[in-house]
Amino acid sequence: NPDGHVVLRGGRVRTNYDAESITEAVAALNKAKLPPHLMVDCSHANSNKNHELQALVLENITNQILEGNNSIMGVMVESNIGPGNQKIPQDLSELKYGISVTDACIDWETTEKSLLDMDSKLKEVLPKRNRG
Repeated sequence: NPDGHVVLRGGRVRTNYDAESITEAVAALNKAKLPPHLMVDCSHANSNKNHELQALVLENITNQILEGNNSIMGVMVESNIGPGNQKIPQDLSELKYGISVTDACIDWETTEKSLLDMDSKLKEVLPKRNRG
């Protein structure tokens, strides 16, 4: 499938969004004769399960693309209206609107700023790049 991709979510031991990890993943895909298409999860283990670090991961990915990385074809961001997450209370009327009940998320303001920053930096680069 030429449209297939690998999602890098990080692992138990370390993150895997850094340039070295991306290079290793591309090499493994090339060795397996698969398209070197990567999606990077900015959440989960790549942010050490700290939602506040997702924007930094996204910035790092943006910089890798600016430096010529052609294998990164997408990102995943855990986002909601409000930051963090909440447990589901016994009394459902206590649920806070716009706050995740699963993974901790960045809030909408941070999401918007991060994605607009990424767009601003990459709008000239992405149309010209050659994805192999």
